Amino acid sequence: MSGLRIDHLGIIVADLEKAIERFRALTKSEPAYTKDMPDVGLRIATFEAENIAIELVEYSGPESTFAKEVMGDETGINHISIDVENLGSAIDEFNEAGFELMDGFPRAGAHGQVAFFRRDSDTGILFEICERTPESA
Repeated sequence: MSGLRIDHLGIIVADLEKAIERFRALTKSEPAYTKDMPDVGLRIATFEAENIAIELVEYSGPESTFAKEVMGDETGINHISIDVENLGSAIDEFNEAGFELMDGFPRAGAHGQVAFFRRDSDTGILFEICERTPESA
């Protein structure tokens, strides 16, 4: 994976509307992207900085069970998402490097096709890879 590009930082928030207001005040901008994902119980708002996106994620109900299994319950910075051109090839590269793909992935995510890997024991980081689709780019 040459030319590493971080797609976004994922931040779990308790109240998406309050978090949006805080980021509006901080960035003096509106979210570039919002999405409700009722099938997995998520609401998402993304703020675009010049060099990275910040994805605010709120669990929105009982359908959040799968998302909580993947990302956990705690609020705060949650995961780093790496932009990839070919999700299948990137999954193979991550597996070869010793990362373990989580059950249920790859699948559709907020920005395209995504895959989460089990939290890395050496760094404590939860990694996601994302192949953006044209409509989400």
